[in-house]
Amino acid sequence: MLDFIYYPVSWILWFWHRAFGFVLGKDNGFAWALAVVFLVFTLRLVLYKPFVKQVRTTKQMQELQPQIKELQKKYKNDRQQMTIEMQKLQKDHGFNPLMGCLPVLLQVPVFLGLFHVLRSFNRTGHGFGQLGLSPELNAQTPNYVFNAADVQSFLTARLFGAPLSAYITEPQAVLDSFAHYGGIPSKVAIAAVSIPLMIIAGLATHFNARASVARQSPEALANPQAAMMNKLALWVFPLGVLVGGPFLPIAILIYWVSNNIWTYAQQHLVFGRMEKEEEEKKAAALERRAANAPKPGAKPVDTRKKPATDTAVDGESDTSQAATNGSKPVAGAKPAGGNKKRSGNRGRANQKKRR
Repeated sequence: MLDFIYYPVSWILWFWHRAFGFVLGKDNGFAWALAVVFLVFTLRLVLYKPFVKQVRTTKQMQELQPQIKELQKKYKNDRQQMTIEMQKLQKDHGFNPLMGCLPVLLQVPVFLGLFHVLRSFNRTGHGFGQLGLSPELNAQTPNYVFNAADVQSFLTARLFGAPLSAYITEPQAVLDSFAHYGGIPSKVAIAAVSIPLMIIAGLATHFNARASVARQSPEALANPQAAMMNKLALWVFPLGVLVGGPFLPIAILIYWVSNNIWTYAQQHLVFGRMEKEEEEKKAAALERRAANAPKPGAKPVDTRKKPATDTAVDGESDTSQAATNGSKPVAGAKPAGGNKKRSGNRGRANQKKRR
């Protein structure tokens, strides 16, 4: 039913095993382990752009939290209208909530596909219903794109003495079946490889979650639902790796560690670029503000127009001031001395009359 997932996963794993097996040997445990690691890297590289979109969507959602809270408060008694306004807000800002969880959803079938393919190496047939029906290994059954020789190579390969398909709680009857493929592995050897991988995977899960929480806004941290999810990511998920680790094959634990290593590096790369973009935007805004500001010592230009009456009054006062100071009158203004001349002529006329 899920062959459309199993076959692509098998092809990628087959390619990387051929590449590393050419250098290290096809039955080498490290060749198979590196094939699993680079299978993870290949799939995560395909999901890189959706991951970037997820990060930007999460950041945008945090920025919209104040407006979302206002809408929730405003339409708390009208859920239909609240939904309409929420959709309008998301549309106006180009926000798609689905992109916030798409990369995680895409990784689930990949994990299930890899788990199924690896378990099928030492089980009869391909279907989940046949897993565990027989404790005997069936090395003659092809596994999707892997032929019988590839299956035997995988069963023979050991990583520090432990088969990649073995797990701590595996029944002893199944471990005894490895007698024809490199010898019966001990549970001590399996635990010696599995437990460090479990611890590394748990710690990596915790620190990846911590890095993600540290970049959340105060508004997002104050949200009860977000706070609950943060607690799950910080403590429950890492604990789940430790609790479920004894039931997972070594190859799956390698997948988990590789996936967390990629996530850690990818987070720092993407968040670092986003922080750099924010700094560049702030620097550009400061440059524009500095370009529009007046130069030091320069008076700001007054673009306001003065009323006509004010201009006339200013002209008369300027004329009077010029006359008082003995300076040249303003063009068009009557000389102030004209009044003195007329008053002098009247005085002489009055003296002649008296005579």
